[in-house]
Amino acid sequence: MRGNLSSRGMFMNTVNSLALVLLCAVTATAQSTGARSARPKSEQGSSEQRTARYFESIRKSPPQQLAFLLKMPKGGDLHNHLSGSIYAESYIQWAAESGLCVNNQTMALVVPPTKSACDPNSDQLPASAALANSVLYRQMVDAWSMRNWELSGQSGHDHFFDAFGKFGPATYNQTGRMIAEAASRAARGHVLYLELMLTPDGVMSSQIGQKIGWDGTAESTLNKLKSSGIADAATTAVKALQDAETQKDQLLKCGTPQADAGCSVTIRYVAQVSRGGSPGAVFAQMVTGFALANDPNSRVVAVNLVQGEDGLASMQNFSLHMQMLNSLRPLYRHAHLTLHAGELAPGLVPPDGLTFHVRESVMTARAERIGHGVDIMHEDEPYALLQEMARRNVLVEICLSSNDLILGIRGSQHPLATYLQYGVPVALATDDEGVSRSEISREFFKAAQEQGLGYVQLKTMARNSLQYAFIAGGSLWSDRSKFVPVAQCAQDVAQMKLSSSGCRQYVASSEKAKLQWQLEEDFKTFERGN
Repeated sequence: MRGNLSSRGMFMNTVNSLALVLLCAVTATAQSTGARSARPKSEQGSSEQRTARYFESIRKSPPQQLAFLLKMPKGGDLHNHLSGSIYAESYIQWAAESGLCVNNQTMALVVPPTKSACDPNSDQLPASAALANSVLYRQMVDAWSMRNWELSGQSGHDHFFDAFGKFGPATYNQTGRMIAEAASRAARGHVLYLELMLTPDGVMSSQIGQKIGWDGTAESTLNKLKSSGIADAATTAVKALQDAETQKDQLLKCGTPQADAGCSVTIRYVAQVSRGGSPGAVFAQMVTGFALANDPNSRVVAVNLVQGEDGLASMQNFSLHMQMLNSLRPLYRHAHLTLHAGELAPGLVPPDGLTFHVRESVMTARAERIGHGVDIMHEDEPYALLQEMARRNVLVEICLSSNDLILGIRGSQHPLATYLQYGVPVALATDDEGVSRSEISREFFKAAQEQGLGYVQLKTMARNSLQYAFIAGGSLWSDRSKFVPVAQCAQDVAQMKLSSSGCRQYVASSEKAKLQWQLEEDFKTFERGN
């Protein structure tokens, strides 16, 4: 079931792969037209096309193609779960330092009542034992990630989601270290911008919501939450993030000559809501997330619902959750919304469970971006939905490794080519790179090998990742699909030189435009070297 499909992208010698390549070539031509139009005729078809030709020339050599992609500018990673971004090796070290215990049968961590209280007679070993026991060490790595998951006796889906419960205690009070690791790895992958999903207030808002409950009406439930101090959850979240970022800066030695490259990565946060909770807890987390994302001074920029869409509460309450979001959005007009939707495959849920998640996320909750969208063609009236997503410019965060490992969806089974065909904007993302044992360059590698994408398409996705990022300021592009620059920067982009005062002022006043300009400079340098 999980055979190696790399030859598909390498040789393209089947009818299906040839069709996909032809489709991608047509899409690449359309998408690259605007990118080239910003350059003088003397440069059109030079560096970019030469780089694209070189990329095609090494398609039959995956090692060379990966080496190319390791150096390629990536823009941003818009779909990244902080707890899932950390490699198991780090969690083992932190668990050992925290005096946690590990069940040597299940590999699940346990917080002992007191330090050094692990009882080996009840299968509880000190997590630190793994640092001197190579067998235990590799067992923990396998249990906490998708490494060797085929040997676990579980499906990829179950092994993946079970891992979080096993290493969970290792994340306690480690947010700063986690952000530092994620930022450092992103920098090595030539990522300029990260949006990290986390629960910024911990359990505070969900506990208040659990106590208050859901009375069936958003307005009255919100009033009850306000009377019960829900605003304190946002205050707690702001303080927690400030402390975590301070620790991150210390760990990466930011502001010193020895600063890690991760210090240069711009980071924003997405407040996650655990959709598996009770309706009251879910609504309270939504309220806190929206309050944080609505504050222009907050680094939290959006809200997202997490946990498996196929879970009991997720399926039972999906439409209710969308209605909750619909009720809250007008109250928090500056907050953004991206939603996991369509992270499902046939057999995971009954057929009717595949028919509405993407549609309700877009049409009812009015999500600006969608995470995964794998089951799009199972939706009711999928083509009309694709057209509507293209019209609204709803970007899909594509997570190829995750979709393969969790859902078994890969290659021609994946709807990426369909999204491209219908003009729906897409960007590649890592999802849970630590658990998946991946990183952003390998996501680009899978897109090239298994989806047959070329350099110009990958470049478009990198540009999309910043265009659709939830970061303040106007875009460098007046046309987000053709990448035509704003009037005050037209000449500067054509010459790739920030020379005019109008463009300098525009870029300096916009965080988004500043990142986009940096990406264009990075592409210029990269393409001249190929």
